[in-house]
Amino acid sequence: MPSERWKISVSGIVQGVGFRPFVYRLALARGLKGFVANTPDGVALEVQGQTAQLEDFLVALREEAPPLAQVGEISSAPIPLCHDGEFTLRHSTASGPVSTLISPDVAVCEDCLAEFFSPADRRFRYPFINCTNCGPRYTIVERIPYDRPHTTMRGFAMCGPCQREYDDPANRRFHAQPNCCPDCGPQLSLVEADGQQVAVREEVLGEVLRRLEAGEIVAVKGVGGFHLAVDAANSQAVQRLRQRKGREAKPLAVMVPDLAMARKVCRLEALEEQALVSQERPIVLAAKNVGHGLADEIAPGYDQFGLMLPYAPLHQLLLQGSARVLVMTSANRSEEPICIENDEAVQRLNGIADCFLLHDRGIHLPCDDSVVALQAGMIRQVRRSRGFAPKPIGLAEAGAMVLGVGAELKNTVCLLKEKQAFCSQHIGDLKNLEAYRVFQQSLSQLAALFEITPTLIVHDLHPQYLSSRWAQEQTVPTLAVQHHHAHLAACLAENRQDGPAIGIILDGTGYGPDQTIWGGEVLLGDACGYQRFSSLEALPLPGGDAAVQAPWRTALSYLHAAYGDNLPDLPFLMGHECGPILAMVEKGVNSPLTSSCGRLFDAVAAMSGGRQIIQYEAQAAIELMQMAGGRLGKEGFPCEVYEENAMLKISVRSLIRAVANAVQSGMAQSEISRKFHAGLVAVFTRVAEEARRRENINTVALSGGVFQNRLLLEGMAASLGSSGFQVLFHKELPCNDACISLGQAVIGREAFKKR
Repeated sequence: MPSERWKISVSGIVQGVGFRPFVYRLALARGLKGFVANTPDGVALEVQGQTAQLEDFLVALREEAPPLAQVGEISSAPIPLCHDGEFTLRHSTASGPVSTLISPDVAVCEDCLAEFFSPADRRFRYPFINCTNCGPRYTIVERIPYDRPHTTMRGFAMCGPCQREYDDPANRRFHAQPNCCPDCGPQLSLVEADGQQVAVREEVLGEVLRRLEAGEIVAVKGVGGFHLAVDAANSQAVQRLRQRKGREAKPLAVMVPDLAMARKVCRLEALEEQALVSQERPIVLAAKNVGHGLADEIAPGYDQFGLMLPYAPLHQLLLQGSARVLVMTSANRSEEPICIENDEAVQRLNGIADCFLLHDRGIHLPCDDSVVALQAGMIRQVRRSRGFAPKPIGLAEAGAMVLGVGAELKNTVCLLKEKQAFCSQHIGDLKNLEAYRVFQQSLSQLAALFEITPTLIVHDLHPQYLSSRWAQEQTVPTLAVQHHHAHLAACLAENRQDGPAIGIILDGTGYGPDQTIWGGEVLLGDACGYQRFSSLEALPLPGGDAAVQAPWRTALSYLHAAYGDNLPDLPFLMGHECGPILAMVEKGVNSPLTSSCGRLFDAVAAMSGGRQIIQYEAQAAIELMQMAGGRLGKEGFPCEVYEENAMLKISVRSLIRAVANAVQSGMAQSEISRKFHAGLVAVFTRVAEEARRRENINTVALSGGVFQNRLLLEGMAASLGSSGFQVLFHKELPCNDACISLGQAVIGREAFKKR
């Protein structure tokens, strides 16, 4: 039978994941000749053999790919025969535009763990064990092709045994770029708070475990940055961590050694367990178990723990001590980015950590732990970072290279190339110089890795956001996009939908073109444009950001809007100095108008006896949701809808009056919460139905940070679904402002078509 030779190109996540050795073994098993090599586009190969063998080979390329590989497009074409002696692996090529993908950092695999725990293995208890199926990727890559000289491992020359593994196509570590062992790889060290070294290598672990058991705060250098670790059962240690870190009440994440301990600490659904053990190893928000045995100070007043399993070999060692569960929270001061460099950590965490568990493998880019939650029958992103970034979001269509620089809070950046959206890891809140530096570094990293030169930069309409100011300083053309329009476009893009859709966008803050603060919006549109169909009434926010921190101010303002000077006698008003706030509202001094749904939650929480001053973002709203006990009221508070200036307005005043009456009648806060949530579900469903009647649109997109509220999301999904709507949610990105950069970018791409 005559032979043929095919040229084959494979795109996707096919570098640094054992794809070339997989191809090599596949070809050898079928007696094929030719070669395989990494290229800027992915993997290129030429194979020669009989037609049936080649066809079988092509099918196996996709169906039998390694665990971390994500095969994109496979193209093949016949070419002239060559006289290869055998099938070979060739060196990577670096010329031409880059379109290959980089694997995220993933958890240590079972094969490596088996070696790790085997006393006979040369990598026994070595904290940097890895192979082509696991270990660090995105955080150590500086540029591609993904080869060792282009990573932070370039300073570690492999010893003889490691080099032989690296060179052996039959070995699991064949061309594993971070490959190393105790003789040639990174090492641990322990230093005091003043930077003085106290232990190295094998001596380190015992000393660290002793200090954790004694209640000390240990800064631990991990995969994407530093954690602050303490014994999760030690209340005093947890409280001391809170005081030093400046994180008074926001829940802290905990790491447990295995699924058995996870089940002891939390009540886990099957999907939550799957997320915990997945290779991404995110933090999973799950319901606390009675008798969990952990310090109450970890998540005070909160009915869930943020739970994760160990994902780095070093974590396995830390959980072998008597402290079987550790608080593992990002190593930073409040509102600052996570630390990644040894000297930086010792300097920035001075006064927080008692000692520092360091290593000498560099981290090129900071990457926080990802956070997920089970909502509406699906695991959804709360913070998308390590384990997921920079895995691309697939788009329905290709187009221009466009950059979206995100919002001020929960910032991410997004670069579009062809039919893929590359969203960065979680960067954080752009309110300080350190965060702005990470923002710039993340932009440079994504653009360099994937050789994307944007033709348009899209930013938020708010002119004072640091991301907006950065965009306007560049030489590339820019476009300002309204915040909630970006939310709508992101939800459509993620679901590969063109629209138009009814966008119910509920969040805390978004700058409107009318110079008010939007946040309770019903938009009609798509990536090409939008109209504001409906919104919550815009009411004064006394003190602006000061009211965000003090929900009682918002409650007082909303009561004044509903009752004028005849305020009802509600218990929450006692102890507050109401006069100056009312004067601000009446005179319109520093009291911007807002239609924010987040502020409405704050007002109802404060009015009904909940949180008056918050210690972290959305604390009052979260606690109000928890009061409902996971149930909507059978009937919601009545909420009027009226027409004004060709828009439907949802009457906040009517809702506030209903809540005030309920408080005065002695209704329990739990029932107030249930009826409030049910009222919101009912009124937004009613508005969506009216939009469908007028505009003949049957698709609803839900976006905005308020939809992290599980009760509201599931209530809206059920109500809209029963009304016959097609309901779109976020799946791959968070519904909060982390999705804004994607929405900006796809809006920019549509606008670019018209230039």
